[in-house]
Amino acid sequence: MSISAQVVKELREKTGAGMMDCKKALVDSKGDIDKAVEFLRKAGIAKAENKGKRVAKEGIVYSYIHHGGRLGVLVEVNCETDFVAKTDDFKELAHNVAMQVAATNPIAVSSADVPAELIEKEKEIFIAQAKESGKPENIIDKIVAGRVQKYYQEVCLVDQPYIKDPEKHVGDLITEAVNTLGENISIGRYIRYAIGESIISSNGQA
Repeated sequence: MSISAQVVKELREKTGAGMMDCKKALVDSKGDIDKAVEFLRKAGIAKAENKGKRVAKEGIVYSYIHHGGRLGVLVEVNCETDFVAKTDDFKELAHNVAMQVAATNPIAVSSADVPAELIEKEKEIFIAQAKESGKPENIIDKIVAGRVQKYYQEVCLVDQPYIKDPEKHVGDLITEAVNTLGENISIGRYIRYAIGESIISSNGQA
């Protein structure tokens, strides 16, 4: 059955589970969110829910320099304790996040960080494109909403398909790390340097 992105997002917010896990749970529960939550809890996937409410004030600033020294990234990844920050699993997560930033050049960590005026400009473009292609007025809003979600997946770090496994999103990596390491984990800030390009930071400003 078809599961809307909005329902998947709602389930992710309720459970802290990854996108693919949420989709599977919703398909198995035929779109029933309460049953999907129960499914995830039984599978042990939703255990990140309460951890996400705890303060992540420790962590590391990880540096990644691409081959040849022409591209570099600094990324701040946060956790709850210095002990976890020093683990190999946490450092590997930071490395993978930094590689993602280097490869995809996102403009923000999450959709909440994207300036509202930028989204409004994108919507104007999407509406104009939909009208130009002859789409009926009554479905343009739905088309635009879908394109905005796709835009977030292109420019927001946690919503992007993971470069090493496009079936996952970067947010899924964070959730998996929370489940493995037992602490709340979040991406704080990042900055990307490339020879000949403007500097892009996590707030989307050059």
